[in-house]
Amino acid sequence: MAITSEFNAAVNQIATERGIPVEVILESIEMALVSAYRKDFGEGLAEDVEVTAKVDFATGEAQILKEGKDVTPAGFGRIAAQTAKQVILQKIRETEKDAIIEEYSEMVGTIVTGVIFRMEHDLVVLDLGKAHGVLLPSEQVPSDEYRTGQRLKVLIKEVKDSGRGPEVLVSRADPEFISKLFEQEVPEILSGVVRIEAISREPGSRTKMAVSSSDDRVDPVGSCVGQKGVRVQSVIAEIHGEKVDIVPFSDNEAKFIAAALSPAKVTDVVLNREEKTAVVTVPEDQQSLAIGKDGQNARLANKLTKWRIDIKGVVGAFGDDSEDEEGSSLDGESTSIGPKGASGIWDDVIKKVRAEEAQKKVDDEEAVEDEVSEEDGEAEAREVPEETPEEETLPDAEVPLVPSEE
Repeated sequence: MAITSEFNAAVNQIATERGIPVEVILESIEMALVSAYRKDFGEGLAEDVEVTAKVDFATGEAQILKEGKDVTPAGFGRIAAQTAKQVILQKIRETEKDAIIEEYSEMVGTIVTGVIFRMEHDLVVLDLGKAHGVLLPSEQVPSDEYRTGQRLKVLIKEVKDSGRGPEVLVSRADPEFISKLFEQEVPEILSGVVRIEAISREPGSRTKMAVSSSDDRVDPVGSCVGQKGVRVQSVIAEIHGEKVDIVPFSDNEAKFIAAALSPAKVTDVVLNREEKTAVVTVPEDQQSLAIGKDGQNARLANKLTKWRIDIKGVVGAFGDDSEDEEGSSLDGESTSIGPKGASGIWDDVIKKVRAEEAQKKVDDEEAVEDEVSEEDGEAEAREVPEETPEEETLPDAEVPLVPSEE
């Protein structure tokens, strides 16, 4: 019995267009036919009874065999045709899903361009062509503004199979996103002559990147910056003005740490390799640059070098000469920048400095008040001698003469 007169041609066409092997399609149809037979005609049929199906690819005829005997029920052709249709459609969907997952899995770590077509609360969904890209809040840059229809470059981080189909997780906050942007703009990185050795980033604010060159004739920093800064400016434009510091990488840890604190100029670096800490000395006029706003420059340098950095003489920048051998201190607390929440340390320093400034302002105001009080007192003192004679002579002039009893 023929499922359809064009069965052979249809299966071949589907297999060619969708990339599904003919054998897989036929095997799926046979399994579905057995399931349909047991459901509609298998009442009282034991589970251990062997039931198989056979589909003739040349003619499209289907048979149901029970323990080797043909038990194909009358009118089973209609059921077989409907089953074949459903199986083929399901197989197409599964194959397309697997193909999408495989294709985008090979693209993990690369940059693609998508179009924002839906925004749900803090979630941004992009159309990547064959799949949807999901930009989670944690992977968004705080300074970015998203709108429907906007074209956006994103980094593919992960591909997974969700209940609704393939799901591609993308990012714009990952440090690797900056690396891949430079790879697109700098041919020397793509060719392997220039290499990005390390990168640290605070999305939307600042990035530090260390680069090296395998060719002494090629300047790695200059290659990334480009003529008149055209290359780095292209990257900055894509990340909407985020600052990018490009520093030369060095196998000499002290030299690398000094470069990582750029734009500050470091005069001395003392390393403790056992504890992997570095005590850095900078000139007084360079201390604010070494620390950075809210400690950001030193914090990024720590992440870039993977060394704990103590900036020596930090307190001197605020007018305090107290300093020890291991690093600067303020009221006995270390101002070192390490892997544990460095921003909190600098927040304490800044708060204390502001408190000192506020106290100084109060002291100055009190000093001014004291000066005013002293001036008023002196003025009163100068006026007293002039008024005293008048007060002494007035009683004598007003005392009446008392006649004598004599």
